[in-house]
Amino acid sequence: MRIGIGIAGLVMCTGAARADDWPQWLGPKRDGVWREAGVLDKFPAGGPKVLWRKPVGAGYTGPAVTGGKVFLMDRVTPDGKASRQGTERVLCLDEKTGEAIWKHEYDCPYTGLQYPAGPRCTPTVDGDRVYTLGAMGDLLCLDVGKGTVLWSKNFPKDYGAKVPQWGFAAHPLIDGDKLICLGGGSDDRLVIAFDKKTGKQLWASQSCPGDFGYSPPVVYEFGGRRQLIVWHPHALLGLDPETGTRIWKVDFESRSGLTAPMPRKVGDDGVFVTSFYNGSMLVKVGRDSAEAVWRSQSKGERPAATRDLSSIIPTPFVDGDYVYGVCSYGELRCIEAKTGKRVWETMQATRGKLTPEKVAASPEPAASERWSNAFLIRHADRYFLFNEQGDLIIARLTPKGYEEIDRAHVIDPTNTMPGRKVVWMHPAFADRCLFARNDTEVVCVSLAR
Repeated sequence: MRIGIGIAGLVMCTGAARADDWPQWLGPKRDGVWREAGVLDKFPAGGPKVLWRKPVGAGYTGPAVTGGKVFLMDRVTPDGKASRQGTERVLCLDEKTGEAIWKHEYDCPYTGLQYPAGPRCTPTVDGDRVYTLGAMGDLLCLDVGKGTVLWSKNFPKDYGAKVPQWGFAAHPLIDGDKLICLGGGSDDRLVIAFDKKTGKQLWASQSCPGDFGYSPPVVYEFGGRRQLIVWHPHALLGLDPETGTRIWKVDFESRSGLTAPMPRKVGDDGVFVTSFYNGSMLVKVGRDSAEAVWRSQSKGERPAATRDLSSIIPTPFVDGDYVYGVCSYGELRCIEAKTGKRVWETMQATRGKLTPEKVAASPEPAASERWSNAFLIRHADRYFLFNEQGDLIIARLTPKGYEEIDRAHVIDPTNTMPGRKVVWMHPAFADRCLFARNDTEVVCVSLAR
């Protein structure tokens, strides 16, 4: 009996400390939740242990980590600077050492692209295949083991898509046997579903004039029906993921195509979206229809004009009746999901040692903090926030306020395109480690207890 209890206890402990992968944008369930146990509560003196650092090229692409491998995209140019000529690369690294396993590269001139530092989309790993989408619309399906290209598409050439001013940035979605992408193009080719194994087009649906946006597609269930949620600069859509048929549409104009954050489900019947210039909207969704519950009363993106949440890049986190997200000038805000009413805000999460002393002394955002960012990941009863200065923060976010537990600097910001040094990429959390990159290196940091 004692032996049996001992074995059972060992199994339970092993299960509790089970490692987890991060195979796509926002993690295994595409929801921004890190579910591993055995993660530290505070950082050790001197910061978390760096397991390895390896050189990479430039890019905004976050890593995907699965099966002992790290997948990443970057861009290299002849002069080592952001320029029109260059190649995009898909890199596969050993998770334990950072050593290269394979790489695939292809010529990729950047024409008319704003912020031309590199690709934007996190690789999507599904079994023995990895899917990547480059800034100019190159969609690749590669063999996980060897990096061999199994099939490919180019959205501008194959679908007549116009490259968005900030490049293709909507992370591809695996749904069953389908790979779903925002491919752009006109004539009902905004959203395209491919057979994930062969690349055969299964369906194409919807149109969007002009810049079609940057928001990752996501599947939620409403009224017992699975719905593909797509947000473009003119409307929020609910589609049948099997056919692409539109179920409902709610108009919502987003200036400059800035629909980067992913739509978030609220409760059983809500979808929340947030944009830089036009603020937020909550939509109530049923099985066959949807309607706006509230729309932003913001008068612009400047701090005094915003009312609810005006995010430019980070996807907010919905926790029960509250939404936590970063507003237009770096204000980490808590708002009521059902009303959009602001509960609190703080500048603490997006600031760091690079913040000028005079700016840091004020609770109000400065003009120089426009577009400031921090990426939010929920872990148990707290959050890990990775900010644009390369700081990893452990904090509790509740309706009562922001409680910072600890912070450590893990990587230096290198991108100067917004007028200050930033690192704008979403990290990965896997095997009780953080994986983060800038324009010169990728780092693996232990977060094990």
